[in-house]
Amino acid sequence: MVSVGVDLTGVLRPVREGNAFEETVERLLTVIKLGLVGPGERFPAERELAVQLGISRLTLREAIGELQQAGFVESRRGRFGGTFIIYSPPVPDRGELRRLAREDGDKLADALTFRLAVETGAAETLAQLLSPGGRPADRPSDPPGGPGPQGGPGPREMLLSRLADVNGASPADYRRLDTLFHLSIAELTGSSLLAAACTDARMRLNDLLNAIPVLQRNIAHTAGQHAAIVAAILAGDTDRARRSVAEHLEGTGALLRGFLA
Repeated sequence: MVSVGVDLTGVLRPVREGNAFEETVERLLTVIKLGLVGPGERFPAERELAVQLGISRLTLREAIGELQQAGFVESRRGRFGGTFIIYSPPVPDRGELRRLAREDGDKLADALTFRLAVETGAAETLAQLLSPGGRPADRPSDPPGGPGPQGGPGPREMLLSRLADVNGASPADYRRLDTLFHLSIAELTGSSLLAAACTDARMRLNDLLNAIPVLQRNIAHTAGQHAAIVAAILAGDTDRARRSVAEHLEGTGALLRGFLA
């Protein structure tokens, strides 16, 4: 099936001409590793991807071919064919955790600071847009929190849907749906630059997050924090939205520091 309800424009932005192949591989791997298109789901059509990335379909096919050889995707022919994700994150192990601690431990504080800055800013911005008198930046003529394009779900409905998905996730799918929840906040501001920054921030921590175990108690605690973030954003309370995200990210940072110590 095709991944639905996920805006990939913040990730699949145009690549630079001089490194078109390499940057295309990088963009597609970001989508795969963050789970923006999950295992068994299909990438958008080639023509759509090529336009988003600003490349030829030949370059795109070369990049997909390399990812297929590396075991990340497979191509299927026929009416329901396309490029499907077959990659699944590795199961966390202590050896990998120790390796990441050695190689990336010194970068952790910087990555956490970057994530805090961009995600609290995204939550504050979206809360402002959904407050009385606010206007979603990409739909200035629509009422705040109104329906999306072509009568689809509006920002309120999308945010609540992402909240329900992550808070109902199994441990095996939790990291992926948590990523989609957090990135949806930036996506719903209508700013492709902010969405790209939040994607970059998440990607810098992705290997570390995937290397630590998913703790059931932490999932339960985080569910309350996610709900508080959404409640603040939907209430248009910018200060509370920023504080709620900061508190949540501080908890994530504590877990990472603890496991990597």
